Amino acid sequence: MPRYKLTIEYDGKDFVGWQRQINGYAVQQALEEAIQAFSGEAVISQAAGRTDAGVHALGQVAHFDLQRHFTADKVRDALNYHLRPRPVVVLRAEEAAPDFNARHSALARHYLYRIADQRPPLALRRGRAWHVRGPLDADAMHQAAQCLLGRHDFTTFRAAKCQAKSPIRTLDLLQVARQDGEIHIRARARAFLHNQVRSIVGSLHQVGLGRWSGQDLAAALAACDRSRCGAVAPAEGLYLTAVDYPEDVAGPNQS
Repeated sequence: MPRYKLTIEYDGKDFVGWQRQINGYAVQQALEEAIQAFSGEAVISQAAGRTDAGVHALGQVAHFDLQRHFTADKVRDALNYHLRPRPVVVLRAEEAAPDFNARHSALARHYLYRIADQRPPLALRRGRAWHVRGPLDADAMHQAAQCLLGRHDFTTFRAAKCQAKSPIRTLDLLQVARQDGEIHIRARARAFLHNQVRSIVGSLHQVGLGRWSGQDLAAALAACDRSRCGAVAPAEGLYLTAVDYPEDVAGPNQS
């Protein structure tokens, strides 16, 4: 039974998130319908990250199994044909090792958050970046963010309904910088809590406005109290950009 690993890009604004739900259409549903349309098999796919409604992906990774063998090129092209016109594209398909798991084999997940801190409204970037009245102090945001690096109890920065067994996470990268007229916030960790990145961004927004200091952000972290978090940033600015895996997880036949 061949296992396939997919790298996927999607615009999340018209989806209820990655995971199938009863209240709307999910990316997972679109993908599984496309798989069945080309292969005739009903499968369940698994993804590296269960992105929320409105969150985008540049490098989501998923896997699924089929009874029948297809080349990786065939899988990629057939899926893209059947996914049209929905804003979901398979960038790459690979045959993976039988024990590869898009979620559990991941070593790190990378996220990008885009803030457009300009006075005029957005046109082409509407729904793809958080529009705030600025300007924001990106340098102050970056300096303050460094207190969140490392292993901490991130209770302050996780959703009240987060289902993770522990609020302890290790944040390996949190970088704030101006790029292409926007503020880009990049985060990397093996795993994130529900709404962790958007909660952190919302609090860093307060720093950028000059309402919070770096000490205020550190105190919010130490409080382990959800009520101390800034307003959660909207989903439209968040992107899952990449997922890291051990070099030997993929099978021999790749494209």
